[in-house]
Amino acid sequence: RSVDRNLGRVMKSLKELGLKDNTIVIYTSDHGYNVGHNGIWHKGNGYHTLTKNPVDSPAVAKNMKSYMRPNAFDTSIRVPTFIRWPGVIKSRSTISETTSNLDWYPTVLAMAGVEIPRGKVVRGNNLLPFLKGDEPADWDDDFYTYLSFGKHIDYTFTAEIRALRTPKYKLVRDFANPELHEFYDLRNDPGEHRNLIGSENPKIKKIIEELDKKICAKMEETNDPVLENKKENTE
Repeated sequence: RSVDRNLGRVMKSLKELGLKDNTIVIYTSDHGYNVGHNGIWHKGNGYHTLTKNPVDSPAVAKNMKSYMRPNAFDTSIRVPTFIRWPGVIKSRSTISETTSNLDWYPTVLAMAGVEIPRGKVVRGNNLLPFLKGDEPADWDDDFYTYLSFGKHIDYTFTAEIRALRTPKYKLVRDFANPELHEFYDLRNDPGEHRNLIGSENPKIKKIIEELDKKICAKMEETNDPVLENKKENTE
């Protein structure tokens, strides 16, 4: 209700100023939010309220039944987004491909007709073709994310989560807590309720191996300091 009300105020002001038809309006946020999903409240370091103590792990504070649960569930990493661009974006159109907040930098520059400065490292992609109704054939729908928490910044747990999500599957590795690794078949389990990481199914094991390679490639690309411990923690 608050979002609707305040966006309405913005749109009303743009109309009163005569700017409504030549102003791009973008609404989004910085992270998703768990509201009881998978037993968690808050975001990627949300609180997990339990009826009994969790498994003994460096990822949780001792003797606590309500503790921070680092997670990469879709409810944490997916964010609301919509764009209004009069004369360009068709009303009520949607983008089904995977996009991320990293895409805003090249996209907003493209909207304004500004070229990316030479030598600038850009990890996102320009969404302009989608906004104009086109669908690039070579679009990469893989999504890589990480969460890092440690006692050196006053957390009562440690976590080094690296996750790779495709439209079909998600692999989550916690290199500080290998007992908390996760794998989900998003097609048959979109709510991420059945962790298949220990499955002996040859197909699932092969998919996990492929996603592991992609995670490793992303870690190498970003000079991830956890990479040197990867082999030990995934075996």
